[in-house]
Amino acid sequence: MNYRDLLTKADELDRQIAAAREVEAAAALAEIKAKIAEFDFTVEDVFSTKKTRTQRVHSGPTYRDPESGATWSGMGREPGWIKGKDRAAFVVGDQ
Repeated sequence: MNYRDLLTKADELDRQIAAAREVEAAAALAEIKAKIAEFDFTVEDVFSTKKTRTQRVHSGPTYRDPESGATWSGMGREPGWIKGKDRAAFVVGDQ
């Protein structure tokens, strides 16, 4: 096959691809519409923009170094002043 034959074949394949996509997309859309009707989904149910994961709220420091006044939330790498020690002695407030 030469270049022109390949281009002709490519054009024909593109037409076949577009036709197959149209048929399959119509079937998929019909199935989606049936499921929406079956379960009474709303637009918000299907296209929700709400985040499914809740964000953590920063509640302030959990631990405080009595000598330096430095604080640590308990998240991430522990600071040197609390490393290897009993954390209960450093808890802030009624936690």
